[in-house]
Amino acid sequence: MITSVLVANRGEIACRVFRTCRELGVSTVAVYSDADASALHVREADAAVRLPGAAPADTYLRGDLIVKAALAAGADAVHPGYGFLSENAEFARGVMDAGLVWIGPPPSAIEAMASKTRAKQLMGGAPLDPSTVTDADLPLLVKAAAGGGGRGMRVVRELASLAAELEAAGSEAASAFGDGEVFLEPYIERGRHVEVQVLADAYGTVWALGTRDCSLQRRHQKVIEESPAPGLPDALVATLQDSAVTAARAVGYRGAGTVEFLISPEGRAHFLEMNTRLQVEHPVTEAVFGIDLVAQQLRVAEGEALPPGPPPGRGHAVEARLYAEDPSKGWRPQTGMLHALEVPGCLPTHPPMSAGGGTPHAPDGAALRAGGEAVHGVPWVRVDTGYAAGDSIGVHYDPMIAKVIAWAPTRDQAVRRLAHALRRARVHGPVTNRALLVRSLEHPEFTGAQLDTGFYERNLDALTAPGDGERYAAIAAALADAAARRGAWRNLHSQPQVKAYGAHEVRYRLTRDGFPLVDDPGVRVVHVTPHRVRLEIDGVVRPFDVTGHGDGFVHVDGPAGAYALPVRPRFTEPRERTRPGSLLAPMPGTVVRVGEGLAEGVRVTQGQPLVWLEAMKMEHRILSPSSGTLTALHAVPGRQVEVGTLLAVVQNADVHNADVQEEREA
Repeated sequence: MITSVLVANRGEIACRVFRTCRELGVSTVAVYSDADASALHVREADAAVRLPGAAPADTYLRGDLIVKAALAAGADAVHPGYGFLSENAEFARGVMDAGLVWIGPPPSAIEAMASKTRAKQLMGGAPLDPSTVTDADLPLLVKAAAGGGGRGMRVVRELASLAAELEAAGSEAASAFGDGEVFLEPYIERGRHVEVQVLADAYGTVWALGTRDCSLQRRHQKVIEESPAPGLPDALVATLQDSAVTAARAVGYRGAGTVEFLISPEGRAHFLEMNTRLQVEHPVTEAVFGIDLVAQQLRVAEGEALPPGPPPGRGHAVEARLYAEDPSKGWRPQTGMLHALEVPGCLPTHPPMSAGGGTPHAPDGAALRAGGEAVHGVPWVRVDTGYAAGDSIGVHYDPMIAKVIAWAPTRDQAVRRLAHALRRARVHGPVTNRALLVRSLEHPEFTGAQLDTGFYERNLDALTAPGDGERYAAIAAALADAAARRGAWRNLHSQPQVKAYGAHEVRYRLTRDGFPLVDDPGVRVVHVTPHRVRLEIDGVVRPFDVTGHGDGFVHVDGPAGAYALPVRPRFTEPRERTRPGSLLAPMPGTVVRVGEGLAEGVRVTQGQPLVWLEAMKMEHRILSPSSGTLTALHAVPGRQVEVGTLLAVVQNADVHNADVQEEREA
């Protein structure tokens, strides 16, 4: 029997595994980098072992250090989580050679499937040869052979960019997974990303647990997932499940794994890969089938047999990934203090589940509330996270804050429940994709189950456009601030008071009757306190909760959504002039490389990649804003930079001549 488990990962998945271990009476051990010293997964573990350093290559990718940590802490088993070393056969062997239980598939199965190139060959396919592809093969997808999560992936639409994209993808894959191998495959426009969860024991039983649709993606990383995949013909579902079981049997698989497919617009299934680990989106399968997949992983590792067949699936589940990122600015990751993370109506842990096949919505014929009261078909919301209020989101790892999952008897009900939970959530701190998630869930293409991987490419501008609610949020923020500073009212009219938040200026007066607005005739102030404002907007009274955390933003939570509004100072501080053509770091990160042959005085062209920054496990290219001369280059590979750090300066001839003239006149 397993008595103590070390999780060779961090954040949300470590907390998720610890939760099941506690319920099974198993002790937990965390590992942590210096950047994660105070992280939630460290605080929740029974014991924790430091991995000196911050970069993944020095910490979470060091299998030898993790094995030593498990032995030092007295663990008798290792769960790899997902990412990092979860699909590394040598790490699995190292764990087993140390006399520890490996909670995962056999190393031989990992070797067969963890490399996507070998997996394709096993399933009867083969990658494309970069030296023989032509324009007729476009578009192409460059893909990392190891790992996942969108790292090491690039779409190629012009052959001239193929070499550069292969190099960039290989560099990113090496940094994320310790393996820089990449390969080419056809890129299917408007395809659906559908996968099948499998669960296998050591005695030949393999379960196929329905389907999941993961088509809504940004940068080839999933954003919204659901189970079952809607609208698939029964024959196609049977084909996908049969193929997944065949793949698992072919490699002698054990434990939880996922077989992924791309469905063409014509309905043809293309094998993509088999992930020999738990997936980020596993909760939607747990919700529909009512089984704790982590508990099943532990039981299979202990040698238990699965029942002959899986439990029946019921209802529908949808998951949304809440990221610290700004979708309106190229999905730029964000950092900073997370002041609040509250989702209304979520369960305290996760829904009651039965290892034997009962479901959280109908175990033994009746659903259970979190407290155990029997009900029938009650929708619920679950939150999986690696953060709590007061934690800081740093630059070293993935920017996902939490996963919010909703289950209901029907798809429409689950989608509505999830959208409502996200809209009413309090998420204060760095900019997030929360508004994008709500709008995505309510978009006609999504509600109509018209799903494909091009969803955000087509709809991003509309999904990130400012809404009317931001103006009302700014009014509420200004009035709440006025209430907090309230002095005596005036009998005589005076100049209106002005407060500015982002692009909004709010003007009001302080009178005996309250705070009449100057520029917003359609809005009447009903009630004002320092933390809550009620506005009548076109005849409808709406409440707004206003919170400040001293971080330069005011957070306004309203019935239509939430806003983080930057507070504009009354008097602007004088700033040092930035030279035209200056390229500033858009985020904190590490310079991983600069363009080949770049030096001061070299001519560059508009859109040419100059510097590659790595932040939150993704590479970000800094492009030349115009054609001209590189007059300064401060970026050095390996250098850590903060937001606003000057990386390079590109000047075209006109700007350069204007600067020279200005210097002469001075």
